[in-house]
Amino acid sequence: MNSREIKIPIDDIEDPLNKASLAIDNLYLIRNSFYPENPDDKISKLQQESHYCLNLLDSIPPEFRKSTIQRATYEHLKGKVLDVFPDYRKEAEDHLSKAVKLNPSLTDAWLSLGNCFWKKGDLLSAKNCYNRALSKGLDKNVLCQLSMLERKMAQDSENKSELVDESIRHAKEAITLDVADGNSWYNLGNACFTSFFASGAWDHSKLFQSLKAYQNAEKDEKMKGNPDLFFNCATVNKYLENYDKALSGFEAACKIDPALDANGEVQKLVALLDRLETLLKGHTKAKRLASLVSSLVSVEPNIPYKKATVDLLFEGLNKSTAVTSKVLFYVKHENVTPLYYVACDSNQMCFVLSVYGLQDNVIKERDQITLLEPWYKSVGFSWKGKAYSFKSIRVDFKEQIVVNGKTLSAKQATSTSFYAQHKST
Repeated sequence: MNSREIKIPIDDIEDPLNKASLAIDNLYLIRNSFYPENPDDKISKLQQESHYCLNLLDSIPPEFRKSTIQRATYEHLKGKVLDVFPDYRKEAEDHLSKAVKLNPSLTDAWLSLGNCFWKKGDLLSAKNCYNRALSKGLDKNVLCQLSMLERKMAQDSENKSELVDESIRHAKEAITLDVADGNSWYNLGNACFTSFFASGAWDHSKLFQSLKAYQNAEKDEKMKGNPDLFFNCATVNKYLENYDKALSGFEAACKIDPALDANGEVQKLVALLDRLETLLKGHTKAKRLASLVSSLVSVEPNIPYKKATVDLLFEGLNKSTAVTSKVLFYVKHENVTPLYYVACDSNQMCFVLSVYGLQDNVIKERDQITLLEPWYKSVGFSWKGKAYSFKSIRVDFKEQIVVNGKTLSAKQATSTSFYAQHKST
């Protein structure tokens, strides 16, 4: 996006502090909306605009810096300019600290100081600043930053789930202050997405919550230029097996920010889909399948579920239903979650199996597995002239999988690394 197209006009502003404040708003618009192909160009642009803002501040006549409130505003604005860059700057901390000492009621100064401490790596001081800001009154921007910080703190905490739950609570609180604010919805989407991983990467209800929040964020015109929104929404769609939406979302993210590795995600997903198609169509000959699944015909699982084959499944969750099948292939791919397999049922119907929340190597090729309450999806779409069509079953570890007659134990649940899959907090 061309930064010159998003500037707020400031020439008609008479009050020099207000004029500087609007110039700094323009500076942050560039930070948040300017995505050149070369990231160094963004730093150069920020340096250029920050110099302009600092000169504007330094040119303010002394009579506009007399009162305590005026001096606090000046210190706040100067610190905010210096803190626009991604790295920590002590000079920014010094000016922002002066601002809150001179006027402890400056909510945005507390917010800026908290952001500065975060860059410094002092997360506890950052959280204290956000809480001090909220003590002056609820503010959606502060609540969103606090929500983000809690997710960051959860990464190295023994109480991951508790902190992520707090993050979700604060994200929802921000939305109640402005239900139309896309950034607040985006933040909630990220919080729910993080919760999916923090709780073991199996609970798809958290993905549906995340997707709904992202969709609400997209309704805000200001979010149209946020590449991370499209990237994270695409990732959620990938896990929900909405592959066409995932691919188009990654492509949209790449168009906004060429430096983002969204194109790499497209290539990885297409490679996975091509691999699945190859295994389904090229290595499942009738005689071989008949031999492999012959042992499945006589199986009567000792469980209170109705036995079914893939062709009898409904789209979505199939409650009180069990599908017994043979694992044909384990499908290697670049992401941690989920595990992919190609399997076939007793009718020699081949399908893609995606398993969440389970350690690698628990299910092996030639294993006989019974899938309890499977989530069925018929995948069919075209991408760049190539058609993809296959049947898919998703099973979460919590819903149980019986492997070679044995129910899996909790010890075999995944230890998926926190934040393993999504780009932005």
